Amino acid sequence: MSENRSGGSAPTVLRMVLGKRLRHLRERAGVSFDEAARAIEVTALTVRRIEKAEVGLRIPYVRELLRAYGVPAAEIDGFLTLAREANKPGWWYKYRDVLPDWFSAYVSLESEASVIRLYEPHYVPGLLQTHEYATALMRTGFPNESAEEIERRVALRLRRQDLLAKPDAPAVWAILEETVLRRPVGGVEVMRAQLDRLAEVLEMPKVRIQVMRLSAGAHPGAFGPFHHFRFGFSELPDVVYTENLAGSVYYDRPDDVVTYLEVLDRMSVQAEPVTRTRDILAELRKEL
Repeated sequence: MSENRSGGSAPTVLRMVLGKRLRHLRERAGVSFDEAARAIEVTALTVRRIEKAEVGLRIPYVRELLRAYGVPAAEIDGFLTLAREANKPGWWYKYRDVLPDWFSAYVSLESEASVIRLYEPHYVPGLLQTHEYATALMRTGFPNESAEEIERRVALRLRRQDLLAKPDAPAVWAILEETVLRRPVGGVEVMRAQLDRLAEVLEMPKVRIQVMRLSAGAHPGAFGPFHHFRFGFSELPDVVYTENLAGSVYYDRPDDVVTYLEVLDRMSVQAEPVTRTRDILAELRKEL
């Protein structure tokens, strides 16, 4: 996938995976880009874009490419079934009116990840927010939008949380700055409910939350929020996501990803242990 996304339609994770499988099959068969392009009467650039999941998987093209790569007929049928599934819009498509293109890639990755590790220095992660907390943030971030538009954005955020209840829910490991829990978003009652929500999700077997106390001092992640995704597909590498006011950056180069993972590992040692999180939440709630 592209390292930097600030626009354009985001593919589903399955489409990314199938694009990589097509590349592997082409390379295994010793077929060049030009030869593959002639098989489906397109340019070599189109074949490259198919493999990079930058365009949809047109079924006639995929069928002819698989034949050109010597794939058995029985396997072709199975691949085409997956391709048809990959071409379907993700569930988030119906929220496209409030979902920027640069963030739709994030939702796709989040929906299919097997492990999500993240560092948040400012706010509670979207996967763990209450309705009221999310609404308060959206009103601040989009002050000129109508109540209906704000509610659409909140609905999208809450819909993302459904993945935590799936039988194959991802493992979520969050490191939150203490300031995240102290920053008064939406008022006292909203914050109390949000702290209660965090205490509730700690009961989920795949959710871990650590708090980075202010007293911990300087730490290697204090440059801004970032999220790391790992997947159950061998074709898809780990991806790290960061964002800013203008868009987002997605890193999948091994050297870049390892840098972020090393920082997360060091921070997990410096932060309060997971066994302390519930007590910290209770302490902070009493202060409200």
